[in-house]
Amino acid sequence: MKKNTIITVLLFSVAGLAVMTGCENKRIPGKIYMPDMTYSRALETYAPLDSAFFTTDAKNPGDEIFYNRKPVEGTIGRGELFPYTLPNDSLGYAMSAQVINPLPPLVTKDSLEAARLFNINCAICHGAGAQGDGPLSTSGKIGAIANLTLPIYVAMADGTMFHSLQYGKNNMGSYAPQLSRQQRWQIIQYVRTLQPKAAPAKGAVSVAPKADSAVVKK
Repeated sequence: MKKNTIITVLLFSVAGLAVMTGCENKRIPGKIYMPDMTYSRALETYAPLDSAFFTTDAKNPGDEIFYNRKPVEGTIGRGELFPYTLPNDSLGYAMSAQVINPLPPLVTKDSLEAARLFNINCAICHGAGAQGDGPLSTSGKIGAIANLTLPIYVAMADGTMFHSLQYGKNNMGSYAPQLSRQQRWQIIQYVRTLQPKAAPAKGAVSVAPKADSAVVKK
């Protein structure tokens, strides 16, 4: 009985001490049971780097650990298409003509999404009909905006259009930061729906296939 009383008194004393310690100052928290879980040492994405341990200077890391917060080269985001690896130079531009649009043909739902993306990102310059008559073009503040319905762009390969969206071309900057690779390919598909169909070459004559003379009528 005496032993139980001593234990009870000790428990109440510890509890009272904890309460008094925790309530001593409302601006200072009390003792933390597991500080490693409360104050994690894990490097959070947007947490400030401790310059005593980390640096973003790859050329002069010194005694610190180099860490630039960028994903490993070649990393592909969830649901993203494979990276576009052609370089931003004349050779890459020429080779882009061989790149095929990886998306399936547009269906109704995809067409609406592609039209929305085009109107938000492209129509301000190229116009709703891709004829180069968007608000910025007609304002006279920006010149040399392409009319995407001209034969030169009708004949342009999808991959070359994508290359221009990837890196930018002339007055147009890159749209890689604003649009995913899938969205850029969708816009190209939508542009194709605004372009006139390629007309047959002049002088071309449609000839009906002749009957095979080797076939013997019964």
